Amino acid sequence: KPTIGADFSNKEITIDGKIVTLQIWDTAGQERYQSLGTAFYRGADCAFLMYDITNSWSFDNIPKWKKTFLDRSMVSAPESFPFMLIGNKLDLEDEGRAVTKLQAEEWCAVNGNIDFLETSARDNKNIEEAFLKLAEKALKRQVEM
Repeated sequence: KPTIGADFSNKEITIDGKIVTLQIWDTAGQERYQSLGTAFYRGADCAFLMYDITNSWSFDNIPKWKKTFLDRSMVSAPESFPFMLIGNKLDLEDEGRAVTKLQAEEWCAVNGNIDFLETSARDNKNIEEAFLKLAEKALKRQVEM
């Protein structure tokens, strides 16, 4: 379902035999909701940057959304902050892909070797893997800082 403003949920995952509870804030990417994001960004330990593989506008806005997040979150050491780029709606690939996997991989390489996955929220494809991988990076960063 589309996000209006922000949506919140919890998810429990197991990392190295320990249960970790993730607090997930889904903030809308549309311009009219951007002012709501600031309060949700502060205190974040990691972030997904998500675009729709059938919509080049959403991919083109990733740099802007990343910058906005970093400006408003006030994270320490932003160069090592754990981001993951997610190309969503893989289930619609046959209906018309607007952003190639190679484009996304190249963007990730140029922007600090950010991790990347393509997912389908509808089909639950690679969703668990994305949460696990990003949470592991966030926990590792906390230990190192």
